[in-house]
Amino acid sequence: MTAAHPHTQPTTRVRTSIDVRPVSEADLPDWVRAVNTGFLRSSPTSDAEIADRSSYIVPSRTLGAFDGARCVATFRSFAQELTAVGGRTVPANAVTNVSVTATHRRRGLLTRMMAQDLAAAKDRGDVVATLIAAEYPIYGRYGFGPATWATEWSVDVTRAGLDPRRPAPDEGGRVDLVDGDEIRKTGPELHERLRRVQPGTVDRSERWWQVNTGVLRLDRSPWTEPFYAVYRAADGTVEGLAVYVCDETWSDAKQPLNTASVKNLIAVTPAAERALWRYLCSIDWVTKVKSGPRAPDDVLPLLLPDPRAATVTTHADWLWVRILDVVQALEARTYEGTGTLVLEVVDPAGPAGGRWRLEAAADGASCTPTTGRADLTLDVRELASLWLGDESAVRLSALGRVQEERAGAARSADALLRTSRRPWCPDMF
Repeated sequence: MTAAHPHTQPTTRVRTSIDVRPVSEADLPDWVRAVNTGFLRSSPTSDAEIADRSSYIVPSRTLGAFDGARCVATFRSFAQELTAVGGRTVPANAVTNVSVTATHRRRGLLTRMMAQDLAAAKDRGDVVATLIAAEYPIYGRYGFGPATWATEWSVDVTRAGLDPRRPAPDEGGRVDLVDGDEIRKTGPELHERLRRVQPGTVDRSERWWQVNTGVLRLDRSPWTEPFYAVYRAADGTVEGLAVYVCDETWSDAKQPLNTASVKNLIAVTPAAERALWRYLCSIDWVTKVKSGPRAPDDVLPLLLPDPRAATVTTHADWLWVRILDVVQALEARTYEGTGTLVLEVVDPAGPAGGRWRLEAAADGASCTPTTGRADLTLDVRELASLWLGDESAVRLSALGRVQEERAGAARSADALLRTSRRPWCPDMF
């Protein structure tokens, strides 16, 4: 609901201008209320939530649209690091808390906030912007493209074919149950190791570990203490962890029908990944395992003697990327082969437009502006989908989203850009 305004005439509607600005300390309670309204959270905004928000937001990167005194749209960004193909990280502008109150849609408020934020990100030197899109159609018009996808499986343990009485292949490691204190000690270093090998991952702050191990409990996120399992290699090094919760469901015939829902599973070796999935699928009383969002080419289904026991329940876009600096983005990643590609990048609303010559080799890549003939013409959002190696230029060409200026250029692009394993972002933000 919009704020009330006085009227000089009963039949005259007074339309005020809407001010888009960084939030002040005094604005924050109404900004938090607007976020909760936009995300359909009906509970009242608490002092604890406002205090928690104020502890980590950056006011200059927290925008609100104000109709009079009332906040009617919200937007926030924060500093992030994103892993490119090959393991290098690039500075990213992570976008979150985007909402527009239903009474103020179609007034260009998101466009104004996005333009202001992306301009600031470019000035800071951020190479890309990132977000997790609640709705698919919104962000393409701002140059974002889906760069990773996520798949969730539900495993029927009773038909998976894993025999808990038969020992797993001896790889010298072991799975141990630990507590949250142990996860806070070993988890951050493990995740840093993952970030060095997994394209699409983002950094995790100390606050992330506190929230996800229950040290910091939020009013808006009810807490259930999970189970924590770690995989240790033969030398004791932690190479994987799984965090999961279980329900308490029994049949009328007094048979256990419990579900283990995975909240987080990361591993830096294949042995750790295999051992943790085997463990989860062999817990007494658990007849179903929900995987949580995984890379679409996760090993889980094929790890099972009967892969059909793993049913896909969700498959959707996950991390969206917006290229801000074409040169740094293309030079930061590695490539599957050696070659040259000239890209005509169309970016009407941003800084990435131009013609760019990519020269890729095993020892690195260079990207420079060029006036030479383009091999491919594509929008910046398609470049984002190709950058992490997940999408196919051949498929985008078939859809009319990439135009070949040279016959066979899309196939050449795939030979350079695509990766042997798909990128994956384990986190929501």
